Amino acid sequence: MLAKKTSKNQITIPKAIIAAYEGIEYFDVSSENGRIILQPHNPGQADAVRDKLHSLGIKEADIQYAIDNARSKFG
Repeated sequence: MLAKKTSKNQITIPKAIIAAYEGIEYFDVSSENGRIILQPHNPGQADAVRDKLHSLGIKEADIQYAIDNARSKFG
């Protein structure tokens, strides 16, 4: 089966292949020995929280600041 890369660097996976991965929304993508490798990925709660924090623009330093601030007030 062939898959064509679009001008936006997107590739559609043929239906006959992707049917085996029903319910999977995410794939880890890597490259090895000239091959593109897709592995099914089910993000856990921690991944979902990281994605949400990233989408809100909250950085790790912001979280540490909030923790330190709370500890100084209540600790």
